[in-house]
Amino acid sequence: MKTILLTYILTFALGFLAMAQDAVEIIAELRFESNSERELWEAGQQDPYLLFRAVQAEKSLSDKKWSNLVAELDQKFEKKGAHINVLRQIFEKSHQQLFKTYQQHSTFNAMLDEGKYDCVSASAALALLLDRYDFDYKVVETDYHVFIVVSIEGKDIILESTLPIGGMITAPSEVVSYLEGYNVGDSVQLKSFSQRLGAPKVDLSDNAIFRKVNLTQLAGLQYYNDAISHFNEQSFEKATSQLTKALKLYNSERIEGLKALAEEQASLLAISN
Repeated sequence: MKTILLTYILTFALGFLAMAQDAVEIIAELRFESNSERELWEAGQQDPYLLFRAVQAEKSLSDKKWSNLVAELDQKFEKKGAHINVLRQIFEKSHQQLFKTYQQHSTFNAMLDEGKYDCVSASAALALLLDRYDFDYKVVETDYHVFIVVSIEGKDIILESTLPIGGMITAPSEVVSYLEGYNVGDSVQLKSFSQRLGAPKVDLSDNAIFRKVNLTQLAGLQYYNDAISHFNEQSFEKATSQLTKALKLYNSERIEGLKALAEEQASLLAISN
């Protein structure tokens, strides 16, 4: 019995050391813009909130707005639990206190510091709160947009973060209509690797992506959005750096495709210079 126990302990210890070594190697191959980003990235592997704060973390960071919102919502949750009225409070209070000005490809930090938000940063905030209060939800990634579906009291509710008014869709017929708008077409391929996620898509005829993503993967999409900003500024090395981190968080075809394109453009630029 002692031999079996010792073997189990040794096996567990070796497995833990191997995981730790893998984590060290992953960190070593990544290029961070600041010590703040590195620290938030490392801590964020256990706390997604910190992982969302890692992108563009050069400025001094304040958690005051987030802490105030959580404190207010905690009181609502203590009274009613995971109730639809609490869900409505989450959506409305987030818009009142965090989501001030829609701006495509805004980061989570820009949202907390300046009130600028898009569908990725706002959905991240909503998902973190839904997670905190034990709601049954999923974050959905599409070609051009991210939104949330909450299952409560036997029905689905859409949280469309980019619509302060009417963005909490509860009527069953409207929920069905909304979801049908993002149906993936047969054999449709993603047309652009450099398409930002940020606003609802106007033309709904050629969707290629409709999938559930977790909080870590959503953080990867935030890095992807930031990489596109660098790519469009022809800062291809910075774009590649951000996409390398994005891939560590979310191994998706759109991130892989843009990374290959950024690396190619960086090589061509180096040759021309």
